[in-house]
Formats: sequence, C-alpha cells, structure tokens
Amino acid sequence: MRSLIFFLIPFLSFAQVTLDPTVIEIDQMLTITVDVNSSDSDCNGINNPSKLYLHSGVGNETNAWEINVVGNWGNDDGVGEMTNNGNGIWSISFIPKDYFDLSDNEANLVTRMGMVFRNENGTQELKDNGCVDFIFNVGPFQVTMINPSSDGVILINPEESTQILAENTNGNADYELLIEGISFHQLSNVNSYQSPQILSITENKFCELVITQGETTIIKPFKIVVNNTINEPIPAGISDGINYDDSDSSKAFLVVNAPHKEFIYVSGSFNDWRPDNDDAMKKDTNSDKFWIELENLTPGQSVTYQYWVYDQNPESGSPKEVRTADPFSTLVLSPFDDEGIPENSYPDLPSYPDGQNREVTILQTGQESYDWQITNFEKPNKEDLVIYEVLLRDFDINRNFQDLIDKVDYFKNLNINAIEIMPIMEFEGNESWGYNPVFHMALDKFYGTEDKFRELVDTFHQNGIAIILDLAINHAFRRNPMVRMWMNDSDLDGWGDPSRQNPYFNSTATHSYSVGSDFNHSSDLTQYYTKRVIKHWIESFKIDGIRWDLTKGFTQNCSASDDACTNLYQSDRVEILKEYADYSWSLDPDHYVIFEHLGVTQEQKEWADYRVSEGKGIMLWSNMSFSFSQLAMGYSDNSDISGIGHNSQNFIEKRLIGYFESHDEERIMYRNLQFGASNGDYDVTDLQTALDRMPAIGAISLLVPGPKMIWHFGELGMENSIYTCEDGTVNDTSGDDNDCRLDTKPQPQWSENWMSDPNRIHIYNTWSRLNKLKIDEEIFEGDYSIDSGNLTPRIYIWNDLLDDDALKNIVILSNFDLSTQSITPNFPYTGVWYDLMDENSENSITVSDTEASINLEPGEFKIFGNQPSTTLNVEDPEYLQFKIFPNPAHNFVKVNETLTNLNIYDLLGKKVLKFEGRFNENFPFDISSLVTGFYIVEIRSSNQTKQTKLLKL
Repeated sequence: MRSLIFFLIPFLSFAQVTLDPTVIEIDQMLTITVDVNSSDSDCNGINNPSKLYLHSGVGNETNAWEINVVGNWGNDDGVGEMTNNGNGIWSISFIPKDYFDLSDNEANLVTRMGMVFRNENGTQELKDNGCVDFIFNVGPFQVTMINPSSDGVILINPEESTQILAENTNGNADYELLIEGISFHQLSNVNSYQSPQILSITENKFCELVITQGETTIIKPFKIVVNNTINEPIPAGISDGINYDDSDSSKAFLVVNAPHKEFIYVSGSFNDWRPDNDDAMKKDTNSDKFWIELENLTPGQSVTYQYWVYDQNPESGSPKEVRTADPFSTLVLSPFDDEGIPENSYPDLPSYPDGQNREVTILQTGQESYDWQITNFEKPNKEDLVIYEVLLRDFDINRNFQDLIDKVDYFKNLNINAIEIMPIMEFEGNESWGYNPVFHMALDKFYGTEDKFRELVDTFHQNGIAIILDLAINHAFRRNPMVRMWMNDSDLDGWGDPSRQNPYFNSTATHSYSVGSDFNHSSDLTQYYTKRVIKHWIESFKIDGIRWDLTKGFTQNCSASDDACTNLYQSDRVEILKEYADYSWSLDPDHYVIFEHLGVTQEQKEWADYRVSEGKGIMLWSNMSFSFSQLAMGYSDNSDISGIGHNSQNFIEKRLIGYFESHDEERIMYRNLQFGASNGDYDVTDLQTALDRMPAIGAISLLVPGPKMIWHFGELGMENSIYTCEDGTVNDTSGDDNDCRLDTKPQPQWSENWMSDPNRIHIYNTWSRLNKLKIDEEIFEGDYSIDSGNLTPRIYIWNDLLDDDALKNIVILSNFDLSTQSITPNFPYTGVWYDLMDENSENSITVSDTEASINLEPGEFKIFGNQPSTTLNVEDPEYLQFKIFPNPAHNFVKVNETLTNLNIYDLLGKKVLKFEGRFNENFPFDISSLVTGFYIVEIRSSNQTKQTKLLKL
C-alpha cells in the first residue's frame, strides 16, 4: 500500500524519549522508550511510578492530537500501559496505523504524533521542556503549507481571490490541488508549489493538496471560507442557544452571542458538515448576536451541529477558526468520552459523527414531554432539612441514575428528606467528582438520559425527598465553548486558556482558589449564562435547590496569589450572589439556595439573613469534621462542636447546614481506626468499638435545630479513607495532588452486604430514628444551647411556643470518653423525663434534683424529653394497614388477622423470608433468622395486599 511517513524533528532534543526506528512509519512497528529519571523537563515529572502510561495521539501540524487519541487519562485500565525495563526506563511497541485504528485515508492525513507520559492515576506527568507535549514528525519528506498556513484555513471576503503555496523537503515531489474533489491544478517534480489564482470566490471551498514522493503520499486538507454574513435584526423572543418553534416542529432557531467575532457558520449533519452560503449565520444589527433559522427538520430526529467561528484578524496567539458546540447545549456528543458510556446507562446513544472533532450539540424537534407524576412537590422546611450528599459515581455498581431510583426506599427509611447530588453536568472524562464542568446545561451522559433523571426527581418527590444539585459555576474547563471561542492557543494544538478578549472568563483568576478557567461574574454575559443555567435545571427538571460550589471565587477584587484578599469581605460577590438567589426565588419561591463559602462571617450572615422575613434566606455549609472527629476518636482537644448550629454565626434563622462529613473531608470512621485513643480495655481503633460510637455522633449533630447533612454511607460506618484508591489501597500524600482522593471508590457497603451487619445497621437505624424525631417534632423549630469542648458534650433544645403538655424540652447527653462517666444533666426543671430513644418511649426517670448525675458507658448517649415522642413509633401511619406485634420484635411476630401469605423484605426490596398457607390471627411467625434492622412486612388477606414496617431487634 502507499504509506505515509513522518519526518523526525531531531530526536536528540527529546533526551527523555527515543524512537526505534528513528523515522516513524505509519504502518511499521515503532518502539518508544522513555527515561523518567531525566531532569530535562521543567514539569513536575514522574517519581518512581508503579506503572507508566503513554497518552498519545496523531494529527497534523495544527494539532498533533486531532485525528485520534489513545489513552484514558487518570484510568489504570491498561490502555497505553508501558513495560518496565528497570532503572526508570519504560517502553511500548506498536504499529501506529493499527494502534490508532486509522483508515487508509486517515493514515494519509497524519503528519504529527503527540505524546505525554503519566503515572497510573494521572496525578504525575512527564512532558518536554517548557511543559509542552512531545511532538514528532517523521518520514523521508515533510510538507510545509505557506498559504494556507498550518491552521488549514483561508478567510476571504466575497469575490476575492487566493492561491495555494507550499514546499517540501528531501527532493522533488508531485503536487495536485483538488477543489471540492475535482482536480484544479497539477505540478510534477518540484520542491515548492504555487497554484494559479483561484478567482472571484463567492462560496466556501473544501480543498486538498496531495503531495507524492515515491510511494509516500501526504494529504493536506484545507478550507477557503467566505464571509457571507448578512446583517438582519434578530427575531423577537428568541434566546441564546436552541429555540424550538412550538407551532412548527420542522424549524428551530440557533443563536450565539459572539463579541469580537466577524462571522459564523453552522456546520452539521443537515449539511453533511460542509456549510455553504445558506449556513452562514446572520448578524443582528443591534447586538453581537448571530442567528439562523433551520428549516426542513424531521420531528423526533436528532440533528448534530457545531458553530464554526471566525476572526480574520485575531488577537495575537488566538486562532482565526474555532469549532465548538453550542454554549447552551443540553445534550452533546464527545469524541473523547462517549465510547466509555455503558449501554445500560444511556441506551441508544447516538454515534459521534465521523470526521469531526470537538463536542457537537444535539438538536431534536418534536420531543415528547415527560409525564410528571408530581407537579406540585411541597418542599420540606429549610429548618427541617436532613440532606444526604451523594456522589452518584460511587453510590452503587452501575454508577447511574437508575441506581438511586432503585434504592429510594434506602433513603426513605433513613428518614432523610433531601439528597444533594454532586455535579452531574457534562464534565471532562466520565468517572469524575464533576467539579471539572464543560457544559453547565447538559447532563453528563455517563449517568443516564434526561428523562431518567426526571424519573429520579419524580420518584424521590413521590417519596417526600427533595433534590438539590451541586453546581460548579465558578469555573469551567478548556472544552467549554465560551473558553474556546476566545482563547489563547499560541502552540496551535487546538486548546487554550481565556484570552484578554474573553467576555465570559478572566484571563487570570481573581481569587486564590482557582481551578480551570475562572468565570468573570461581573460580566453581563456571564450573569446571563448563569441565570439561564438556573432556569434550565429548575424548569426542565423541577429540582428543589442548588448548592453553589466555591462561592469565594465570585469576586473580581483579588488575585490568584492573594489568599488574604479572597478571605476578606468582598462586596461584589455578596451582591452578585444575592442577585442569583433573587433570580432563583423568582422562578421558585421556595428554592433552596446553598453556598459553600466556609468563612468570611460577615458575608455569611448577610446571606443567611437576606430576605429571611419572607421565609427565604441563603443556607451556608458549616464544616465541623475536625471537632466531631476529635470526639469520635476520644480526644478532648479542639472538640468544641458549637459550630454545628446557626447560633454560632448569630444568624436570625436556622440557615447553617452543619455537617461532620462531606466529600471533601476524611471519614470519621477512618480516623477512628487509624488514630483513635485507647486505655487498654477500651480501644477506639477496634472496628466494633469505633462503629459503636457513631450513633452518638448522629445524636449530637443531627438533632441540633437547623438543616444538617450526611455524606453517603456515614450511616453505615463507612471507614474507607477519602484517599482510598480504586484497588482498595490508601494513598494519602498530604494534598500534593499525588493521591487517590478523586479515585473511584470500592463499594463494600453492597459487596459485603453491610445491611445485614448488626453493627452497621445499628447506626443506620439509630440515625433513621434521630432524623424522624428531628423532622416531625415541633420542638426542633425552637432554640438550643451546646455545652462542649470536652468528651461529654451536652445539648439543650427547647421551644417555648409549645404547650406544657407537649414535647418542648430535650436534653442530650453523650460520653466520648474511654470509660464510664458520671454526667450531670442539668435538667431545666424537676419532674418526669422520658428516654426518647426507648422503642415505645416508656422508659422514664423522675428528676428531683436537676444536678443529680447519670452514668453513661463510653460511646453511649441519652436523649431525654419532658414528654414522650409519638413520632418514633415504628408503626408509621404511612405504612400501617394492619397490626403486627410485638414491634420491635426479637424472635417472632403475630398478625391481628387471618392471612394466606406473609413476605418480609429488606430495605433494598429483597425478599428475605416468606410464609405460605392459611394462618389464623395471632399465629407466631418465626423471624429469628433475620439480622437486626428495619424490614417491610407484606401480607395477603382477602385478596388484598397490605404492608407495614417491622423493627427486628
């Protein structure tokens, strides 16, 4: 076959990398060897890796990664894994055409190979000097394009002319210029090429310059693009992004706001990715917006498209052509990530269009609307919220929306009333925390479809559980269209950071916590975009709230190196975040607005008290991980837990979301097992002992009035470190980015069936009862005080608005010491006090001396109330359709009616016991084989099926 050969940039300049042979041929075996001991690189380099991966691509002079890339950054999956030759020398061998899965035509287009070397999780990398990719050209000859230059684009105005110029190395070659596939000019046996003038061009031309030397052919594709923009006012009532025509599903309007850009074409499946004059967007006469009306669309049929954005005189370092998806996309296809999306998560995912690069947007007219079962969900009061933070990727084995839907009973029986889902907006890669967003209005397809997410919201609403989304809109990453349209790309690799012209992003961050590209929230365009994002998630998916990530980054007053400035009061971020809250409430008056600010008390108080007289007010995260960990481990130093509640911040109302674990914090159980205290007889590093202390952690946190949060599987005593690697090992390297913090986590909670572990289900059951008590009893609308800073913290809760015969006073006692302690409760008054955690609230004590002491075992807690609680009765009216007794039960239960079948299910819906036949009322059913925990009992009687709850002791 005719093969393409690369010309080698003298490889001695790449002292870390050697090639065998030194001339790469696309269809011949190549061995790449790298020395990670080399100190030639200014990058961090790679230190003693256990594995080394080649992340590589092939492309052209403009972008060495353009045609295909092999490697899944950060994944230890064997793709690109190299062989360890010892002494820091690693190698890999392959035939490039096969390795990159190239067609014959693609092989002829390849002129460059890019390489980066990384460790197994991508936290260390090796590049060339100056931290740029290793780039290799190969072959007996090389072609340099002069007009067009290496970017492959000639921009002209209508009726202008141009000619093509090129030259080659290593002797003479034959040239042929094809325009729209038709031969326009040929020249033989020359080492430079000049075409005749291509005259009076009025429409776009797709061209190829074919250069042949012996048996080797190089093809240089390029475009001649004509500025055919028409100035015309934009029709009224259409917005940025896709606008569907409600009266005609064969039409759609596209709008993109593009300051500093001269013209834009829409390229897509409807024009075979070869836009002509009809595909030039019109320029609005009164703004920087470009728009176009698409016609003859087929209802229900997916259409893919990109914007091809042009600037004839770009800012230095910026490209004159950028291809990008729509910034307001709600569904995109990616050439980088889509192949890793499982079929069971996103069935029938459309294929990425052949021959294109970068993300493309999907447009579909005539879509069927989702049939919502709950259209008027009543949100739980802010004060009553018990929020369950969940990373969908690590919740269950399929890592998708269906996993949460299938386990809705798990959440319901834990008695939480909201889940907060870590970012699910389209992000770079697949298995991520989601804080590297690209498209804020598009779901990441790794988790499932739009309608599946709507089903999730609907299902949880049917079960009384609100949905809060984590939104990272302080920043975006390089694939984001608004980064790409105004980027610096001085190395012409197709990627870059925001340029000074960028109307959405700062070219350098204006705060000290920057990641990715930093949004400029003082920009009108950024504010418009942010509000569109809010509107999309509220109106299209009926979400109940947004947790705003990294709100300290919303100022324009500081610099990336000025931490002190970032942590001082900044009026500009106070005002813009209030404006975003106002907008959210204008769409949904009861919308939950939550800020992750973690400091700057004056700002937090302004937000918490903002419009609170209207029942609003912004909620703030309050991280109490260290103090609660100290208690759990048995250390009194720094054990003040008063910050778990709003009084610590002097808020008018309960707007502080206290938590002792979150995705950012080390697990309390891990600290218990690694660093817990011991007195010889009582050792916190013992697993069962550590687990036994967790119910008390719930009691002294969840019951403090005001919203609270649980990080997933804390309720089962999850002890995996936050630095747990995918293989189960722990790699904590003190935050130097060489750890497993972001790794996909193992899931022992399901693989080891923790729901059947009495020690773990005890935490779940206790926290479930605490949550129910908190949510259902009016006393928690009242006030509190916390006596802490020692190993026997006490909490007092009261609500003076309640009648004397109501539960209006609670005293919580706890012992986190290593031995039995005599604790003075300091009851507010004498009389009868009830142990609220007693199953039937029957245990009581008569207090004649408020300073009389009570003994608590290590890890034990008590909750006393002036009246018993009726909310903790396990015979929940929602479930109670018949009488089962005793309940709770140890070895047997009876039913107060005749039945033919009795089935018992665990909280995940698995049938664990069944009885068939005819059973008279009061027949004893043996349940001794069940482990401790909550179950659902289902009976069949008189052709009716009934259910209730059972607590097995």
